[in-house]
Amino acid sequence: MTAVGLDRLLRPRSVAAIGGREAEKVVLECKKVGFDGPIYPISRSRPTMAGVPSLGSIADLPEPPDAVFLAIPAEPTIEAVGQLSAMGAGGVVIYASGFAETGALGLDRQKRLLAAAGDMGMLGPNCYGAVNYLDGVALWPDDHGGKRIERGVALISQSGNVAISLSMQERGLPVAQLAALGNQAKDGVPSVMRSLLRDDRVTAIGLFIESVGDIPGFCEAALQAAKQGVPVVVLKTGDSDAAARVALSHTSSMTGSSAGFNALCDRLAVIRAETLPQFLEILKFVHVHPGLDGRRILTMSCSGGEAGILADLAEKIGLSMPPFDKDRADALLDVLGDKVTIDNPLDYHTYIWGNGPAMTACFTEALRQEVDAGILALDTPDRAGLDLFGWPEAMDAIIAAAKETGRPTAVASSLPENMPVALSERFLAAGVVPLQGFDDALKAVDRAAWYGEARGRALDASPPLGFGLAAQGRSVVLDEWRSKKALQAFGLALPQGSLVSSASEAVAAAEAIGYPVVVKACAAELAHKTEAGGVALNLADADAVATAVDNMTSLSERFIVESMARDGVCEVIVGVTRDEQVGPMLMIGAGGILAELLKDAAVLLFPVLETDVARVLDRLTVGKLIAGYRGKPAGDRQALIEAVLAVARFVEAHIDRLEELDINPLIVLPQGRGVVAADALIRWTE
Repeated sequence: MTAVGLDRLLRPRSVAAIGGREAEKVVLECKKVGFDGPIYPISRSRPTMAGVPSLGSIADLPEPPDAVFLAIPAEPTIEAVGQLSAMGAGGVVIYASGFAETGALGLDRQKRLLAAAGDMGMLGPNCYGAVNYLDGVALWPDDHGGKRIERGVALISQSGNVAISLSMQERGLPVAQLAALGNQAKDGVPSVMRSLLRDDRVTAIGLFIESVGDIPGFCEAALQAAKQGVPVVVLKTGDSDAAARVALSHTSSMTGSSAGFNALCDRLAVIRAETLPQFLEILKFVHVHPGLDGRRILTMSCSGGEAGILADLAEKIGLSMPPFDKDRADALLDVLGDKVTIDNPLDYHTYIWGNGPAMTACFTEALRQEVDAGILALDTPDRAGLDLFGWPEAMDAIIAAAKETGRPTAVASSLPENMPVALSERFLAAGVVPLQGFDDALKAVDRAAWYGEARGRALDASPPLGFGLAAQGRSVVLDEWRSKKALQAFGLALPQGSLVSSASEAVAAAEAIGYPVVVKACAAELAHKTEAGGVALNLADADAVATAVDNMTSLSERFIVESMARDGVCEVIVGVTRDEQVGPMLMIGAGGILAELLKDAAVLLFPVLETDVARVLDRLTVGKLIAGYRGKPAGDRQALIEAVLAVARFVEAHIDRLEELDINPLIVLPQGRGVVAADALIRWTE
């Protein structure tokens, strides 16, 4: 029923607007955007709104409206919502604030509001509403910048002001739906996404959000989007402490960690953007090309400077630029002559500038190269009185070449402002993506390539384990020995060792193990043993072992004696923490004393698969060391993967009580010799 109500709210056939100035603005905007259904203004003080006669009360409505914009104070809002629900209205936009974002009193109001709403769809409270540019509906009390279109992207924002700004963009992005969600008291990001996915005119979904809130719902909606091939692009705030406080005070949103949300997006094939301009450029690209097969690109320009910038950016981002094959190189040589070097990036110079047939032949032959996307660098002047010789020919040529070859093609301006809106719209209509600013352009291509790969994984993915499941009971920290033994039961490899309580026992253990050995103080409160002087390495004889134990007696009553791992290729950290939104997260990264300094790490959600671990190792810098960097011995990569999976099995078996786990360092030995967990810590509830 909620789905039906929300569909009626976002794609209504009848509209009511209740209130004063804001309600009248809604009536005006609906008329301006071309809504052809009945509009019912309701006001006690305004006989008409935007020329439409007003009704005196909700009871005077001749039919249950599909969509209602409600702009009256908080307490009367609750009463009105109850009346609308009882009469069978589809859904309501709650403009008023004074609900959960204001504290205990507001939270009580919000509970009563939800009870009154029943099965109706609801956006808000503290919300601007929605604009549907497909059907011409503006449940929106302010100006906005879109226009009627037949298909395009949907934008969902928790910020009304950011939503307005996005609607005003002049980048040619076709906006089909615009929704601002406010507090998300009832229908939030997941339910709005699901409703949009039931409209095949929506090509992609962009999210500007502080938080998701309903993680299971978001997973369901994102996986449905992946199944339908509708890319989802998200720009999330709240990564900094200051932004998280703003979110909490403004809409009572809990933002969670950026690492946790990134891992969730990775699992669900949700594309992350870093800035608003990048957000728009990615959406523009996936509107035309929802995913690429790979990261091979070619670029074309008539300037060596532009070619160099694009080549540098491509290498930095991770896009490859393969050279032209012989057939393509010969064909391009025939078109351009021997004064031009045939290479990728292709600097075709200006010898053919303004020659339409030659430019078309050049671009067409270049796009026949086996790449995943082609990009033409083109800055187009937009000044009155300029001689535009050559620019129209270049536009016609790249459109014709893209159509002839079927190659995913973009035109990129070096600066964002060097792509006039009319030109952007013309390119989009022809299936060529107009990208603005070289950096954001190549990042958009990269994100589309990532989506093409990630979507395949997402179709087989399961929702994360343990979200919303807080460990209950008293928190207990296990010492290193107990932590290691708990993990060993699940397959984690440990060094040969013994737990002792005196210097003489330590010496006996060392003699049995064989020198060199390590001696460590063993106490649950010693989380950072090295800094406290609780670790002695590379001890070669009995005197050294006895002395080490004597020096640590003030730190603990028990000691671990272990064989000293030698010839390690590198050190890795494997850790688990709980995120307040997505649940347990497993981190893999560069370990040892450099773990915090290098910050070379990746995060996975549970359940963890072998393919997940292998994939993140390929992304990490420490993965290059394991592969054998610059002639150095390769590490035992498969043993490392199996060790991580052993940790994952332990976590999944104790997912309802584990709070924190840390293995640092996990020493990776040369190929065939395995890995060794040198230290471990577990914190869980009794």
